Amino acid sequence: MQIEIRGAERLSFRERQVVVLKEMGYSAQAIAEKLGLSTATVATLYNRAKTKGYQVVIVISGDPLNLFGGDEPEEESK
Repeated sequence: MQIEIRGAERLSFRERQVVVLKEMGYSAQAIAEKLGLSTATVATLYNRAKTKGYQVVIVISGDPLNLFGGDEPEEESK
């Protein structure tokens, strides 16, 4: 699985860092510790990034949900 951020060119370097970590599920506290920032700064950067507009797209390769084959379809009951 890959995460693609569309519109990232509108974000500052720090905003990109915060957005990526936030979209990966990290808490504001964890991001603050990782980047050496306060949680208030993380919140400010994240909110500023949201106002600039970006989209997060999840790219899933293959068929991990087995929607397009692989297993034999179940027979319909009569």
